[in-house]
Amino acid sequence: MQKRQFGRTKREVAVIGQGTWYGKDDDRKSAIATLRKGIELGMTHIDTAEMYLSGRAEEWVGEAILPVREEIFLVSKVLPQNASRKGTIEACEGSLSRLNTDRLDCYLLHWRGEYPLDDTIEAFRELQSNGKILSWGVSNFDVPDLREARRFSGDEGPACNQVLYHLQERAAEHEVIPWCEKHHCSFVAYSPFGHGDFPGPRTPKGRLLKEIADELHATPRQVALRFLLHWPFSFAIPKASDVDHVIENAGAGDLLLTAMQIDHIDKAF
Repeated sequence: MQKRQFGRTKREVAVIGQGTWYGKDDDRKSAIATLRKGIELGMTHIDTAEMYLSGRAEEWVGEAILPVREEIFLVSKVLPQNASRKGTIEACEGSLSRLNTDRLDCYLLHWRGEYPLDDTIEAFRELQSNGKILSWGVSNFDVPDLREARRFSGDEGPACNQVLYHLQERAAEHEVIPWCEKHHCSFVAYSPFGHGDFPGPRTPKGRLLKEIADELHATPRQVALRFLLHWPFSFAIPKASDVDHVIENAGAGDLLLTAMQIDHIDKAF
């Protein structure tokens, strides 16, 4: 599994991680088995949040990673309604307890809310100084929000911005991705296969992905996932609903697309 430096941190992190936004039909046993298979395959970048299943997802993650915690780059998120200075610290303590760990490798503001951003960042700094988090970032931020975060934090800046990004939703390329590149902020794609709208095999876009996949002895989903990683500072955190999916996702970790293949996909989408 390929690794890259995560933002301005010194950590080398797997380019493909594991998202944990579980639904009501997911169950603990299957989720833990899937996470552990992903970790075995090098997908040691684990993303979760206090919001997911009202904290139960963090408990499942904590159980899954317990034997290998030192190998994991662990990310969680504070809800905006909890993101006052005091509330952020309390929310982080709750996440640490559910995850059964003493620190997060990165802690994110899940999306922009009503609390002043400088209060949230001050809480992140306090948590960092106390060793509770090793870095901090944001999620679902547009460029004006990113600029504001940087005004409060200086060069320290957010380590990452986590954004919806897939082949049929590439709005981030207009402003967000260039901003992240300029300011050494990692770009993390969530829902990298979309929401039930992945191109079918009989559509022109689906046929293109299949043709490229056949050239690379890969699958269309692996090709799509790898395309999102052609930015040298990008990461992706697909959710794997079962072990077969996690094996397929991991297979994109070392896949190499040619410049021509990237150009064909870029034009098709």
